[in-house]
Amino acid sequence: LLPDPWVTVPERYTAGKKLTGKIMGLTDYGAFVEVEPGIEGLVHVSEMSWSKRKVHPSKIVNVGDDVDVVVLGVDSNERRISLGMKQAQPDPWQQLADKYPVGTVVSGRIRNLTEFGAFLEIEEGFDGLIHVSDISWTGRIKNPGDVYKKGDAVEAKVLKIDPASRRVSLGVKQVNDIWSSWFEKHKVGDLVRGRVSRVTTFGAFVELADGIEGLCHISEIDERRNKGDKGDKPQAAGTGHGARQSGLLDPGRDYEFKIVKISQNQHKIGLSYRAAQKQAERRDMEDYRSSKSKGTATIGDAIMAKRSL
Repeated sequence: LLPDPWVTVPERYTAGKKLTGKIMGLTDYGAFVEVEPGIEGLVHVSEMSWSKRKVHPSKIVNVGDDVDVVVLGVDSNERRISLGMKQAQPDPWQQLADKYPVGTVVSGRIRNLTEFGAFLEIEEGFDGLIHVSDISWTGRIKNPGDVYKKGDAVEAKVLKIDPASRRVSLGVKQVNDIWSSWFEKHKVGDLVRGRVSRVTTFGAFVELADGIEGLCHISEIDERRNKGDKGDKPQAAGTGHGARQSGLLDPGRDYEFKIVKISQNQHKIGLSYRAAQKQAERRDMEDYRSSKSKGTATIGDAIMAKRSL
């Protein structure tokens, strides 16, 4: 005897409309909400909370509760209305982005480990990913499980927050940015002392500080070798010959280098052994000249003094 309310539902319940309804029933997959007598909609469990954790609907609402919902879609043929509870609340991911802007140091506990990283709980229900490449500046870590276990308390820096994708990127090594500290104290043209860590066909990697490496290209090692020289093959490590004899540097030995290039964003440092040697020779000559009486020092004296060293 009454008009069918579903006839006008598509016009009255458009997508995005906010309503207040009453919980009429609960299932494993969601809750049924009565928005008017004879009209019920389903709030799927995935639309009940912004949290990604799987929780039974009975843990969120009870039958008889009044709830705010938003219309997500209407299927008049099937007489179905899709509703969302979380859409009626402020998006906590946007609040999270405002609360923890990029560069903020957060603390939490490891909730899960994968081959590519570790998930850190920033707040209840919100995790951030620490990629394996952002765990350490120095160690070449292949498996996060070698460093962390579930429940470990960890500090990390927020690298990126994408509220739309519900993703937070975190970094542990960025909490103590040893590269920034090093770049603040050094510039192109400075002389630095470092230990050769390994030798390759294109040059030598030099450890300048704990976790800080620079590259001395083959063309910057020996003055007799230029960029087009392919004559001499690099010697194997441990031959015992010095840099001047072989054209290469020996692993494990300390040398003086000159900084010729810095790329702070890419964490790259270009070094020159031969430029450092030339600068040292000029310094020795100036020191020798200053040790002589004014006007009496000659180039021949400096050469003889150099030979006697």
